[in-house]
Amino acid sequence: MFIFDNHLHLRRDGRFLDAVEDFIKAGGTHFVLCQYPMPNIVIKTKNYLDCYNETLKMAQEIKKNFDVGVFITVGPYPVDYLALLEKFDRKKTLEIMKKGMEQAADFCQEHKECIAIGEIGRPHFKVSKQIFDDSNEILLYGMKLAKQADVPVVLHTESTTPDNCKEFVEMGIKAGLPANKIVKHFSPPLILEKENHGLMPSVLASSKNIDRSIKKGTRFMMETDYIDDPKRPGVVLGPKTVPKKTKSLIENGLLTIEQADIIHKKNPEDTYNICLDG
Repeated sequence: MFIFDNHLHLRRDGRFLDAVEDFIKAGGTHFVLCQYPMPNIVIKTKNYLDCYNETLKMAQEIKKNFDVGVFITVGPYPVDYLALLEKFDRKKTLEIMKKGMEQAADFCQEHKECIAIGEIGRPHFKVSKQIFDDSNEILLYGMKLAKQADVPVVLHTESTTPDNCKEFVEMGIKAGLPANKIVKHFSPPLILEKENHGLMPSVLASSKNIDRSIKKGTRFMMETDYIDDPKRPGVVLGPKTVPKKTKSLIENGLLTIEQADIIHKKNPEDTYNICLDG
C-alpha cells in the first residue's frame, strides 16, 4: 500500500533523518520534501540556487539511507519578500523573487526529483496592499513559468476559502495553467469542485480535516506540513501522522484500500505526472 505525505520540511539542525525514519516505520512510502525557507542565504547571494541545491542534496541523502520515495518542490517562499524588503528596495526584491521563480522552473526541468514550483504565493498573515499586490504579481509570473515547464505550483497563502480557490484558478487561467495543476497546501477539507473550483487540495491531516474530507470523496492529498523545528517539535503535525491516520481509517472501516490508493497514489501521480511504482 502506498502512503504519501504531500508536504513536509526537514532541517539539518532538526531531526532530519530521524524524522524520515519515523515516517517509514509508521508505514509511509513516499513524501514531498518542500524546500525550507532560507531567507538569510537568499539575502547573502541574491538568488535561490543555493536553497534549491541544498533541498536536492538532502533528498539524495535520504535516498542513500532509506528505501523511500522522495520528491522535492522548490520556489521563493512568499514571506521571503518581507525579509528581502528590509535589505533591498522594492525593485530589487521583486527582481530576486522573480528570478527565484525562473530558477525553480529550470530546476524542475533539470532534476527529475523536482516535481513542482512551491511553496509560492503570498504571506499567510495580513500585509499592506502593496505587498499583497506584489505577491500576486510574483505568483502569476511563477504560474506562467510552471505552465512553460509543464509542472504544477504549490500554493502558500492565507486561510483557504472557496472564494480564494476561485481566485487562484482564475489566476491560473491567465497563466495558462490548468486548475488541477494548482495544489493548495494547508487546505481545509474543500474537496468538492464547487468548493475548490478544480484545484487540488492538499489537506492538513488532522483527524477533523481528514474525517470530513473522506465523507465528501477522495479527490485530495494528505500532508503534515511538518517543519522539523527543534524549538517546536512535532509542529505542524509529526511525520508519523499521515501513515497512522490512513491505517486507522482503514482498520476502522472508514476508508477502503481502493480509496486510500486514490488519495495516496492516483492523485499524486495525476497531479505531478510521476509514477510511484518505480
